[in-house]
Amino acid sequence: MTDVQAKRVQPGSIDAEIAGRAVRRIKDYLMRYPERSTIQVAGEHGGEDPLVLPREAVSLLAFILAQAAEGRGVTVIPSHAELTTQQAADMLNVSRPYLIKLLEAGEIPFRLIGKHRRITYEDLQEYRRRDDAKRRTAADQLAVLGEELGI
Repeated sequence: MTDVQAKRVQPGSIDAEIAGRAVRRIKDYLMRYPERSTIQVAGEHGGEDPLVLPREAVSLLAFILAQAAEGRGVTVIPSHAELTTQQAADMLNVSRPYLIKLLEAGEIPFRLIGKHRRITYEDLQEYRRRDDAKRRTAADQLAVLGEELGI
């Protein structure tokens, strides 16, 4: 798969008031029925068979609606999606040349399709987690050093 199959909702493109009402109703329902693994959604006018959705999909929808209610945008990307180097660099907020150095150093796995590098979203997220952990450790060490020096 060389094409990222992502769905983006721009900030403000969903009515915040409607999203807020919907997320409250979904959360109330999920709390009332914690044992249900599927959720049936019936139309307002009845007559049709209800739509049956997996609980996890409804939880994801609630998250999206909660973000929309706050005026935020949301992007949904499958974990197996493959990103171009530019897409991956944008997600890490780094330059493309810097990302390529990370790839060539073995920091992030990638595969070649012809001359083009592809990075899975999962691998990119794993790198981000490792990098964040390194940064936290470094910050903790600086804080301890600062305390020892009385700074």
